[in-house]
Amino acid sequence: LNSINGVPATSNTWLMQDLLRRDWGFKGVTVSDHGAIVELTRHGVAHDEREAAKLAIKAGIDMSMADSVYLRELPGLVQSGEVSMQEIDNAVTEVLGAKYDMGLFKDPYLRIGVARDDPADLKADSRLDRPAARDVARKSMVLLENRNRTLPLPRNATVALVGPLADAPIDMLGSWSAAGHDKAAVTLRAGLDAAMGKTGRVLYARGANITSDESIVKYLNFLNWDAPEVTQDTRTPAAMIDEAVKIARRADVIVAAVGEARGMSHESSSRTSLDLPQSQRDLITALKATGKPLVLVLMNGRPLALQREQQEADAILETWYTGTEGGNAISDVLLGDYNPSGKLPISFPRSVGQIPTYYNHARLGRPYTEGKPGNYTSQYFEEVTGPLYPFGYGLSYTEFALSEVVLSSPTMARGGQIEAAVTVKNTGKRPGETVVQLYIQDVAASVVRPVKELKDFRKLMLQPGEERVLRFAVSEEQLKFFNARLQHVAEPGRFNVQIGLDSQSVREKAFDLQ
Repeated sequence: LNSINGVPATSNTWLMQDLLRRDWGFKGVTVSDHGAIVELTRHGVAHDEREAAKLAIKAGIDMSMADSVYLRELPGLVQSGEVSMQEIDNAVTEVLGAKYDMGLFKDPYLRIGVARDDPADLKADSRLDRPAARDVARKSMVLLENRNRTLPLPRNATVALVGPLADAPIDMLGSWSAAGHDKAAVTLRAGLDAAMGKTGRVLYARGANITSDESIVKYLNFLNWDAPEVTQDTRTPAAMIDEAVKIARRADVIVAAVGEARGMSHESSSRTSLDLPQSQRDLITALKATGKPLVLVLMNGRPLALQREQQEADAILETWYTGTEGGNAISDVLLGDYNPSGKLPISFPRSVGQIPTYYNHARLGRPYTEGKPGNYTSQYFEEVTGPLYPFGYGLSYTEFALSEVVLSSPTMARGGQIEAAVTVKNTGKRPGETVVQLYIQDVAASVVRPVKELKDFRKLMLQPGEERVLRFAVSEEQLKFFNARLQHVAEPGRFNVQIGLDSQSVREKAFDLQ
């Protein structure tokens, strides 16, 4: 669907033929994206569908996904001589080759099965692997804040559970959930009720709608007019907040489930702001004013701007969209049955003005250095420059410490490798897992290189007081990059090995590639 240097990928002969097949040696079938051939007319590089089909087949697109433009236009293009039979044969060869590799010539229905094996009920609970879904959901969560050890929650606590996503089964599934069935999803309310049992107590209030902007609600419900995904509580915002504040005052701790309805993170659902919707921000501020410990459970499909919430909340747990077993999985983490170990796969910006925010950005001629004057550097003077939560970040209910990095050699020979070792220790009081990350920085190269790149990582479990030496092999292959001529090379010079528990807090040691 996208363009490279002004030429859509679907009609880009250089990309599909010269680079992909000739330079990179790709052998296989190429398939357009959904409707991408027809969309060449909207890109403005094809006058009509006939020209679009011609451009795509000549560029090397073997198969058209989800439209019939090849079927309609290629016979006429061949008849007129604008497309050769050899070009058709090239595409057909790749398509048939893929089918052969998948075994479809031997059995065209290989992956369909037989009718007698079809389930009687596609949505039957017996078809779900709930233990695996719960385990995956727990492992994906990231603990962003935990002041004063607010988490895990005591099992005998009275918990005020509030927020528009606390009891929203369809939003647990997230967008593009395919065969996911919302009635099978465990909400946070259901999961926490079950987990607390008779030892604790859960008080519930919605507190706010996802948003008070009816135009956004209309957008989110457009494709589901017969069964709207977002239903609004018709009470006033003040009435809903008042109800939430009343139960919060009766509780020992507040858990607020906030974030985005799943449609807000759907395909083509771009936002102009990464703040939580104002209805939810107002709720959080009112809950904070009660003075009770406040835990935010985030449900969202993109990084959010959380500077205000970071100051208001005592703990923040990023859960993303946790799927069918989400409510149980989140409760496991909140109550300490599972010690969170997830790390952020993307940086969280401080504000929308600092986007793009990513850990492996290119090095700059005038970089901002923390602690030094920012004038005439690449920085933002209204707020701290850099992410609120960096790539690779994530807390635990225990603590970990890293030793200095030890290299097996200060130099690496061509075709060789060296070893980088670090000692990891659990300095806390709970067993826990963490992810140790290895980054490499190319100090000087023929083109501008990133400030660092993730090259390896290891996840390990440590008991309280236990320590372990991790050894990473660093090879010449990990030092390679595509130079200005698109050659995959490793250039001689100095490299910094950085090892840490996130992309910012690292230990560093240098070596030279000969």
